[in-house]
Amino acid sequence: MEDYLTAKQVAKYLQVKPLTVYQWARKNRIPAIKIGRIWRFKKEDIDNFLKKDSEKV
Repeated sequence: MEDYLTAKQVAKYLQVKPLTVYQWARKNRIPAIKIGRIWRFKKEDIDNFLKKDSEKV
């Protein structure tokens, strides 16, 4: 089973507010899936996102 995180868990992991995570997800800035009204984030995708984002700097 793959590890899926809630927006609150991602926010804590990225050290941002949950509202920021929701905004990024809606704007496709971070990889996410929406199941009904609930956003879920695959931990591996978030780690890859961080790696790619850090390479841009």
